[in-house]
Amino acid sequence: MLENTATTKLAPETKLSAQQQALKQRVLQFCTQQLTTPQTGLFVIEGAAGTGKSVVLSSLMNSLQQARNDAASPFYQTNNYLLVNHPEMLKTYKQIAADQPNLRKKDFMKPTPFINQMTKQATHADIVLVDEAHLLLTKSDRYNRFNQENQLTEICKHSRIVILVFDTHQVLKMKSYWDQTKLAALLAEQPHEIFHLTQQFRVYAQPATQQWLTALGTQGQLLPRPTDPSFDLRIFADANQMYQQLRQRDHEYGLSRLVATADFPYKLDGQTYYVTAPGFRLPWDKNMDPNITWAERPETLNEVGSIYTIQGFDLNYVGVILGPSVTYDATTNRLKLLPDKYQDHEAFKRRADLTVQQALQVKQQIILNSINVLLQRGRYGLYLYATDPQLRAQLLAL
Repeated sequence: MLENTATTKLAPETKLSAQQQALKQRVLQFCTQQLTTPQTGLFVIEGAAGTGKSVVLSSLMNSLQQARNDAASPFYQTNNYLLVNHPEMLKTYKQIAADQPNLRKKDFMKPTPFINQMTKQATHADIVLVDEAHLLLTKSDRYNRFNQENQLTEICKHSRIVILVFDTHQVLKMKSYWDQTKLAALLAEQPHEIFHLTQQFRVYAQPATQQWLTALGTQGQLLPRPTDPSFDLRIFADANQMYQQLRQRDHEYGLSRLVATADFPYKLDGQTYYVTAPGFRLPWDKNMDPNITWAERPETLNEVGSIYTIQGFDLNYVGVILGPSVTYDATTNRLKLLPDKYQDHEAFKRRADLTVQQALQVKQQIILNSINVLLQRGRYGLYLYATDPQLRAQLLAL
């Protein structure tokens, strides 16, 4: 059985690669310099899914909190936080904090409570680390009790230094829609640095397979399927057969789960909703444990995960169901994305600053981003099934 816990993979003592170590030192140098200046500094960590961004943040947070107790350190008595909008990631960080002498659970928060707390107390944090910053809201959201217009702007108002992890290919909702232009405009207003992580740590595959996954997940492009003895990439004609194979992988290696695009109805009303295909029917994820992440609970092998329970996490093997919003355009040999069939209506909540055409493009990008998130979960294998007959035939023919 492989080492499968997220807390172990993200633990501060996890050994960093040379590139990750260089990044950590650059961030610490940036923080040391910026603590002596009045203007808020921004350090952006970019990188695709699986490039070890969260591991660096975890190590950084631990080092900062250790240094805040050292009278000889420039970080002595600094007030530091790590923020993340993703509830499953927040669970993991709080679990890690419980086992580390330098970390406190209260220093790990969601952005809105942090913003509201700092506003109410009329105070500032020193260094704020933001994981999954592509999930930060870019418009007010009553559901999340965020009344301002941009969470990153508000975090900057209440912080001396902000270090954020960012990937535009993982934006999943219109109310948190970011692109490089929007981020660049904000960066231009204050001192900043950008570091791009490139080494892939999650997907243990050859470069041709990495390219295949990236082309499909970020451009919707269908390349010839590579032969790769190091990564188990399979296309299935039958969803149930894929699920049975995935159960076998879970028996052998653990942490193998089925996930799907948000193309099957779901409501937060306590009822059970199902992901279906011919000869296949399983319930959507029931994320009911406040302490253990969805993928690490054994019973979730009998559920279908979503982007909201799996983003940011590793699986050993992942089975992905592409639902009705994901079809095929034979003229371009690319995915054709149909927002009208996408069932995550909250993700498409209208925003007045986008034209109808812009909104359509953003919706299509969100669907593509969700596909990218799901495709990049498996360390040793990806099993893929498409509900659309034409897309399924094309994938099988690759």
